[in-house]
Amino acid sequence: MSSSASRPLITGEASPEDLPPAAGGRPPGRFDRLRRHRRWWLALVVVALLAGMAVAMITAAVEQTPTIDEPVYVGTAVVYLEQHGLRYNPEHPPLGKLVMATGLAFADARLDPAFVGDQTQLGRHVLYESGNDPGRLMLLARLPMIVLTLLFGLVVFVFARDLVGPVGGVAALALYAFSPDVIAHGSLATLDVPVAGFLLTSVWLLWRARRRPALYLPLAGLALGAALATKMNALAAVPVLLLLVVPSVRHARRTRDPDPNRTARSARLLGLGAAAVAVALIAVAVVWASYLAVDPRLRWETPRDLPPAQGLRALVAWLPFPEPYGDGMRVQLGFEDRVWGGFLFGRHYHGSMWYYLPVALLVKTPLGALALWLSGAVVMVAVPRLRPAAPYVLVPAVVLLAAAMTGDRDLGVRYAVFAPMFLAVAAAGVVALRWRWAHVTAAVLVVFAAVSSLRTFPYYLPYSNEAFGGPAKTHLHLHDSNVDWGQDLGRLADRLRQRYPGERIWLVYKGSGLPSHYGIDAADPLDASPDQVRGLLVVSDSAIAKADDRLTALIDGSTPIDEVGHSITIHRRP
Repeated sequence: MSSSASRPLITGEASPEDLPPAAGGRPPGRFDRLRRHRRWWLALVVVALLAGMAVAMITAAVEQTPTIDEPVYVGTAVVYLEQHGLRYNPEHPPLGKLVMATGLAFADARLDPAFVGDQTQLGRHVLYESGNDPGRLMLLARLPMIVLTLLFGLVVFVFARDLVGPVGGVAALALYAFSPDVIAHGSLATLDVPVAGFLLTSVWLLWRARRRPALYLPLAGLALGAALATKMNALAAVPVLLLLVVPSVRHARRTRDPDPNRTARSARLLGLGAAAVAVALIAVAVVWASYLAVDPRLRWETPRDLPPAQGLRALVAWLPFPEPYGDGMRVQLGFEDRVWGGFLFGRHYHGSMWYYLPVALLVKTPLGALALWLSGAVVMVAVPRLRPAAPYVLVPAVVLLAAAMTGDRDLGVRYAVFAPMFLAVAAAGVVALRWRWAHVTAAVLVVFAAVSSLRTFPYYLPYSNEAFGGPAKTHLHLHDSNVDWGQDLGRLADRLRQRYPGERIWLVYKGSGLPSHYGIDAADPLDASPDQVRGLLVVSDSAIAKADDRLTALIDGSTPIDEVGHSITIHRRP
């Protein structure tokens, strides 16, 4: 036997049985059948993970009443459909709301053409004052976002598979599919998951452009444009993604021509710059198209109360986007000028803390996922064959997190929901280790994360991991969209009807829902003298976190007797 026949195969080398049949056509061998079966099993696992995620998201979408931001987006989407106007919600570009409109187009929603009011009043008007069914409207607006979230799961799987193979792809998809934050916000008619998913898609396409730039660079530009046309925080990633065009194109050209002459090198430098410019132009075109899809005549009147564009803010006018985009950015900058309230580990404060988001992610991420995120990031930097992918996977995530940490609104990990997406891909790097127990360890950690996620079903918004007491204790550490975003008003109505019929109810609700629509007949305890507040005192946990002296006194004089959805506490006052 020759030495070549006796030596073991190295990773990536094909055995004779793995080669395609000869021209004469030998019958399929055992390894061909194994490969086919493996593909079927892989497809079944992917479908099962996405189906389980879909069940979790649809259940949450059906059971949850409108969160604080959703009525604004839904009302604006209805205006897009009925009036083709851009005047509402200018601080966010149209694409995400156009996606919601694809579901709302089946709702036959009614909107008074004579309505006059701000965007908050518009949301209440569309949901509760126009004869529409708010539950049906919300579900139809949320379903397209659920579909998008599932499609981004496929991107996570394929990206990780491209890097480390199908096992890594399944591990990454499992972390994504069981991420409580992705499930929670992917099931809502909001913009945080779509913008993060479009950015991830753009990065994945840039990675693929290392082999076929002519095909994937334009697609990357489309995905980047979709992110910019969904939410303006995507602007922070633009310089990084345009810079990533350079190594992608350089790798592709080096593969075709490993030793160019000097003239060719000069041409290549020009080509690199042209490729980045082309991607940027495609992204800009997508933003323009999203506005023109709403109003082809681009009618727009600048709001009178916009903050002045002074200093660096004057650069907004130089952005190559439609005028409403620039004015929307000025609205966002005005939000940053306000002083917002935050809550972290029992402390209510005004302003922001730079470390808020990393700490909130530590609380709200399954421990198994945290371990794999960190391990995968280290492996991606340390293992030579994965190192080229580190700038694509890790650098955008770091830049986006750094940009989010500079914001003045400590309102939830939704501002960092890109982390479970990008870091799920990074975590797949663990399976690339040539360590005997690497796959087993990764599998155990994935199962640990999955079990933690399943235990919180269907209450994903208030999730926190076991180290911080689980979802029942989240309100002691965080507030707002981390735990109580107004989502449990319908569940509260059911609980009061089933367990406390006929009792006097005093309600402090933080949300956009209309309690009376759900059959809750309640009074505001802050409008009455304390001695009149007798019976059930029902308080949203976010209101408890930021309670003033008067509400604190009412709560201290009460006994907690029940909780709803880990976000609303029911007290009894004698």
